[in-house]
Amino acid sequence: MLRTIKFMLFVVVAITITSCEDDFLETTPTDAISAADALASAENMSLIIDGLHRGLYAQSQTIFPGGDSQRAGNHYWLPLGDNIAGGVIHSAPANNLGWQDETRWTSHTQETELTPELLWYHRYNIIGSANAIINRVAEGDLPMDGNLNAVTGQAYTYRAYAYLSLVQHYARGYLIGTPSSDPGVPLVFDSDPPFESAPRSTVQEVYDQIELDIDTAIGFFEDATPRSTGSAAAKSQLNIDVAYGLKARIALAQGDWATAADAAVQARQDYPLMDETDWKSGFNTTLLPEVIWGSNVITTETTFFRSYFYLICNTFNGSQNRNNPKLVDRRLYNQIPDTDYRQDVFLADAPNTNTSASNGNGGFAKNTNPLYPTEEDFNAAADSLQGVYGWTNGHNAHPYMQVKFLQQNPGSTDPDDIIYMRSSEMYLIEAEAKAMQNDIPGAQAALSPLGVARDTSYVATAFNTQEALMEHIKFQRGVELYGEGFLYTDKIRWDEGIDHAANGGSGASQTLYQDGFQQDRPSINDAWIFKIPQREIDANPNLGPADQN
Repeated sequence: MLRTIKFMLFVVVAITITSCEDDFLETTPTDAISAADALASAENMSLIIDGLHRGLYAQSQTIFPGGDSQRAGNHYWLPLGDNIAGGVIHSAPANNLGWQDETRWTSHTQETELTPELLWYHRYNIIGSANAIINRVAEGDLPMDGNLNAVTGQAYTYRAYAYLSLVQHYARGYLIGTPSSDPGVPLVFDSDPPFESAPRSTVQEVYDQIELDIDTAIGFFEDATPRSTGSAAAKSQLNIDVAYGLKARIALAQGDWATAADAAVQARQDYPLMDETDWKSGFNTTLLPEVIWGSNVITTETTFFRSYFYLICNTFNGSQNRNNPKLVDRRLYNQIPDTDYRQDVFLADAPNTNTSASNGNGGFAKNTNPLYPTEEDFNAAADSLQGVYGWTNGHNAHPYMQVKFLQQNPGSTDPDDIIYMRSSEMYLIEAEAKAMQNDIPGAQAALSPLGVARDTSYVATAFNTQEALMEHIKFQRGVELYGEGFLYTDKIRWDEGIDHAANGGSGASQTLYQDGFQQDRPSINDAWIFKIPQREIDANPNLGPADQN
């Protein structure tokens, strides 16, 4: 299969042992670590798991040969879901890393582009290392204690996570296709080169494996040493709550509504909803009480202009942000009640200081906001926002810009943590699952804790039909999970296209967005499916040109 997978285990072990296990390094050079040593004990296998944690956010060329410095794992993959699907609006030309190519749909639709190639490689490298642990434990000669159960549970969870990511990007959506016959992705179980795979399994077969893996993970976690608490780093470790959260996502994607609701409730038990202060604090640390799982990004291994906050945060000191403040879709913003404090993180009345703005209204000379009748008023408003949020003199402001994501050190190039799973998402999964079962009281009860926590006037019973509930759930997911990467899979599940011109417009520019300005719904538009990397088709004897999406 992929020529890069065979190197993943050794590279990761070398990196993690170098940084975490100096004593081991003294007797075993990093360029001579064998698979046998790496898999000899739970302690050593935990270093492979730590390498997978780091691999979620490291620049890909530092983790496996064939990577590229323009992608840093989930720093890029997580916000990609909102970028492709049009949830986070670009306000001006400001390209780097191909980020605006994603909005234009000229990247994932090309088999030679970095995005489909590196996402494929990254996820299969996770699978390769997870397989090594799973297969070693299956040999049965290691003592099964709490630590080994924790390591094994994490390996199975990582494999489920990687296969879910692959099948949701490189295959037709489960609910809009024919899973029993739609081509999915190759299943790989080898832990030694040459990592032969079968041809593409069906979507159903891939989901069957994902379900088996996540249930197996939960079984191991039930007898595992609990994950430590009290530190941001601890949230990087996968545990039974993460596994239940993934189980909820897996079931939701398949329309297994009862399982989705039950697993979501299990996942969120120990993660109380944030209050207003925490919710407005910037989403920059996994220490927030709602966070079930996230990457604690080590600042000494910063990705600088490859980080999540470079791509999403309007205080980050990079050209992608200074020249191109990211906005909320105006149609979404206009639905937020004044009593909902989440409205405050979208600055509808920010002055447009960017003379390069795509709407052509940048600068005071083109100002139409009556709040700023004079240039002095206009500049004072811009200066005030800079003082509040800490961006630099070089940053531009723009109406509807978001300040949901704020750096701990605003105006710098410091990275911050990446949040993957929160209890809010679990409430929304339960609500959607109940609504899809036409359990109106159940959906209202699931929505109520989240709605009341965010909106002082919230009344869940106002949404009293399945249609009204689903529209409200879509709104709640849009506001609550803005910028957290869910919109791509949401639109596929809901079979909704992209139309930035509809219903008054999103605020996006058709000239800037090009093909991404309008896209038909996924059930009739295979452009939603990522291309399989050409390098994979060339290298894998089980795949040929006819297998291309």
